[in-house]
Amino acid sequence: HLLDAGVSARSMLVLTPQRTLGAPYYDALRSPTVAARGEVTLLTLGGLAQRMVDLFWPLIVEEAGFEHPERPPTFLTLETAQYYMARVVRPLLDEGAFESVTIDRNRLYSQIIDNLNKAAVVGFPYTEIGDRLKAAWGGEQSRKRIYEQAQMCANRFRRYCLDHNLLDFSLQVEVFLEHLWTRPICRDYLLGRYRHLMVDNVEEDVPVAHDLLHEWIPSAASALVIYDHAAGYRRFLGADPENAYGLRDECDEHVTFDKSFVMLPEMEALEEALTRSIDHLPLSPVTSDVEPATRTENARRALSYETHRYYPQMLDWVTQQIRRLVQQEDVPPGEIVVLAPFLSDALRFSLTNRLESDDIPTRSHRPSRALREEPATHCLLTLATIAHPAWRITPTRFDVAYAFMQAIEGMDLVRAQLLADIVYRIQDGAATLSSFERIKPQMQERLTFVLGERYEALRDWIEHHVQEGREVAQQEGTGSEPLDHFLSRLFGEVLSQPGFGFHRDFDAAEVAANLIESVRKFRWVTEETGYRTEQRRGSPLSLGQEYIEMVQEGVIAAQYIRSWQIETQDAVLLAPAYTFLIRNRPVDYQFWLNVGGRGWWERLYQPLTHPYVLSRHWPPTDRDDETWTDSDEVRAREAALHRLAQGLMRRCRRSVYLGFSDLGEQGYEQKGPLLQAFQRVLRSLLAEHDYKSNKQHT
Repeated sequence: HLLDAGVSARSMLVLTPQRTLGAPYYDALRSPTVAARGEVTLLTLGGLAQRMVDLFWPLIVEEAGFEHPERPPTFLTLETAQYYMARVVRPLLDEGAFESVTIDRNRLYSQIIDNLNKAAVVGFPYTEIGDRLKAAWGGEQSRKRIYEQAQMCANRFRRYCLDHNLLDFSLQVEVFLEHLWTRPICRDYLLGRYRHLMVDNVEEDVPVAHDLLHEWIPSAASALVIYDHAAGYRRFLGADPENAYGLRDECDEHVTFDKSFVMLPEMEALEEALTRSIDHLPLSPVTSDVEPATRTENARRALSYETHRYYPQMLDWVTQQIRRLVQQEDVPPGEIVVLAPFLSDALRFSLTNRLESDDIPTRSHRPSRALREEPATHCLLTLATIAHPAWRITPTRFDVAYAFMQAIEGMDLVRAQLLADIVYRIQDGAATLSSFERIKPQMQERLTFVLGERYEALRDWIEHHVQEGREVAQQEGTGSEPLDHFLSRLFGEVLSQPGFGFHRDFDAAEVAANLIESVRKFRWVTEETGYRTEQRRGSPLSLGQEYIEMVQEGVIAAQYIRSWQIETQDAVLLAPAYTFLIRNRPVDYQFWLNVGGRGWWERLYQPLTHPYVLSRHWPPTDRDDETWTDSDEVRAREAALHRLAQGLMRRCRRSVYLGFSDLGEQGYEQKGPLLQAFQRVLRSLLAEHDYKSNKQHT
């Protein structure tokens, strides 16, 4: 409307909590019917902060405490922030810090970074993190020592960033809000540049973003603020829906949409029954306009389930139902999603194999996985270590066999292990591969000549790269090509070609693209800082070698937009429940797996942080005690389960299928709160159905 009215696109700003939620706006602006009046700006709070810091850096560099005002800023991604956090924390770990915490190092690094982010987006000094966590802790006193160590690591990391002009997300936000937004020249620039604001999913944004909007909206020529009720799924990232609702007071006109554009009446009835069951309320509200019998019948039609004793039986039933929907009812695979609280490798592999055997395409999305956990990443980096003998990194024989299985189409694990046993050698501390032609004839026949030819093509390419690198080093005195360049060539010239593993594997191609982008950003950051890499045996490590060692430590992947752009592919989506929620895309059919598991109910184990304590609503105003108790945890879990179930059902048009099994994936009995809530719903539906049948019979 604004563009059609002649308003300049340059004066419009669309703010979303995360970049992926801006996808509908990107799609709309690409429409050929949109007037060409410039480019509308779509940003998150972090993107806005980064742009402003980069633009006004000379004004605030000294005031903000950076040690090198003559140097430009270096902005860190989640991955590079973990890299520098590791450099700060690793010496403390070697001295015995966090010895009572049993989590992987990468999770430890990410939780300390999360604490810094929470302080920035909630709006309290980062030096108070440890005190807040200690005040809320009511368990063993030894945990308070852990919080003190986490605070010390946060302090050291912040000092390191200031000393080297590094800005992670938390420092970008703090510098923007404390040193730029408060300056008239910067505020006038923003208020004058962006006269029209559109803020979507404001309930998923953080408190300091709401504070910013409270000051910005009154000065704007127009503003549209969109708030979703009963949402706030990103609380673990600092979302504050209660604080967001206060922006209502800044708006002159309020419009409420209370009818779903997604759910059919059957789904609405089921959603109401389940959420009331989770809240332990009567399942038949007296205020409903729909007759109880009609509401019951609607809810029954929207719910499908079958109980099983063992976990594989449940997976077989899920596969059978998806096959029936796709092949008999002509449901597009893209309108089906399979959800679980956590999508393990075993679950993903089992479902993918079952569905692909029926020629049903699948797609998975697990954005919080570490880079090293992706098979495609493992394959690429294993081949990279073999192609760079100077690094002196020697993967295990099984790692090489697994890389062969991923890289060569048709290579099973047995042949891959046999091939690795024969051709993989370690000479002078470097990994090497021998030729297929040197293998005994009977063993060549066992491996097959087709696979041998593909292996030989891969080995020749690696050997050529090794020789090329030696010649360049001798002639120019420089090291090998950057790792991201090598990976790009390896993917494009070999692995994506017919006969190799990535040729038709779009998931592997996506992982490869994300990995190359990750390596490239790592190289840019480390080169910009001018920081010498780690020393080993008197010489510095190459950036590629250091990156691989960082990945082997389990660095958690940053957000890659291409991984979220999956709605255009007609394939069954396998995803964790919260990942699907944050995608904010509806489907026709949902399959909920492990309904009896406690993963739907329990929070992730995070011993160094706490999303509820590090918020503006703790401690509650109606009590003096600041300790987080079991009753607080139960209330928080019930509220989270309510939001999760309601959010999933409001993104489902037709029906929900429940995957029940008495024994879970690990063989334990399943009696979680979500299962109990569904049991109450089913008992109520069956009781009303029996009452109706008896009444008709009478």
